[in-house]
Amino acid sequence: MSKPSSNPLLFIGKPLKDEYGRKIGEIASFLVSPNGRIDGVLVRHGDGEFLRYASDHFKLYNDNIVLLLPIKLKVKSLCDEIPLIWRKDQALNELSGKKKVPSDMVDILHKNFEGALNQLKADAQTTLEEIDTQIENCDTQIKDLNSALINLEIEHEIGRIDVESYRKSMAIILEGLKQTNTQKNDIQALRNNLSNMLLGEKSTIAEKQVEPQKETPSSPPPLPEPPVVVHVKGPEKTSS
Repeated sequence: MSKPSSNPLLFIGKPLKDEYGRKIGEIASFLVSPNGRIDGVLVRHGDGEFLRYASDHFKLYNDNIVLLLPIKLKVKSLCDEIPLIWRKDQALNELSGKKKVPSDMVDILHKNFEGALNQLKADAQTTLEEIDTQIENCDTQIKDLNSALINLEIEHEIGRIDVESYRKSMAIILEGLKQTNTQKNDIQALRNNLSNMLLGEKSTIAEKQVEPQKETPSSPPPLPEPPVVVHVKGPEKTSS
């Protein structure tokens, strides 16, 4: 029998967790195209609801299938596409200056690039708002878990909870705190990456508007680099 990692179909009926170890549900089936390609995964959640996920929302990890955080995929896509479109538009300007592209085509292509870039920027702003909402949700969960932890200690201290129940509850709360703090840190790092990518692009464009390029007929300027993505380290993870 082949290993599960080499045949995803062997995961049917097995538990599905997210990347923080929380159980999502179980894999009901894979949606396979006629050519054998897996186009999606059908998952039965804990409440009995069946949801379909795209195949790129999963990864194999230690012979387990893990559901990736959707916002991570969205941020990665934006951080890849925005600099690429920006660079293509700048390359078009360079080629236009060298008379390598017909002037009528330059205007058309530039509008296409500009439209695509504006749409991606709008998507990025919406994504930042979604991230802020998720961070707020994590903060609420962390607050509730800490409150539950304090109440657990109080009830145990006055003898209203037996030792076994106390230990089980403590383990559940501490695991929840660890998972939620890790998720919050990851999401904050995503926000930093996306926000700084957008800020880097604005700074680059502003500099070019203030300092026009010098004419160098004998030596044309090199192709501009895409906006710099500054990776800002998120706050250190809280250990519990």
